[in-house]
Amino acid sequence: MIRDHMYVLAVPDLARSAAFYRDALGFTVHEMGDPGWRMFERDGCRIMAGACPDAMPAADTGDHAYFAYLVVTDADAEHARALAAGAEIVKPLRDEPWDMREFGLRTVDGHRIMVGHELPGA
Repeated sequence: MIRDHMYVLAVPDLARSAAFYRDALGFTVHEMGDPGWRMFERDGCRIMAGACPDAMPAADTGDHAYFAYLVVTDADAEHARALAAGAEIVKPLRDEPWDMREFGLRTVDGHRIMVGHELPGA
């Protein structure tokens, strides 16, 4: 049984990452007792970000930079929030044949996230 889940990401600039997750995705940023780490939390989703300024940039992994699919109640509202915060949209908001309305974005660190909700009747 999996009791919980978290994501762990290497980021080059914690302050910049924290601002992105707060402003573009609505996460709350928490200190973790270590200046090299922050916890981004929203609802049941937690992302631990560690300062790794010398790590390979996530964007350099190409199409393999997706690390999460966030299932939300309203993909249109999340898309509007991300756009208002200046997030880079890498896949436009649209209905897909797999019964999801979804879009993709790239974080300031180059990681990619899909965000979507189930279409009615699915």
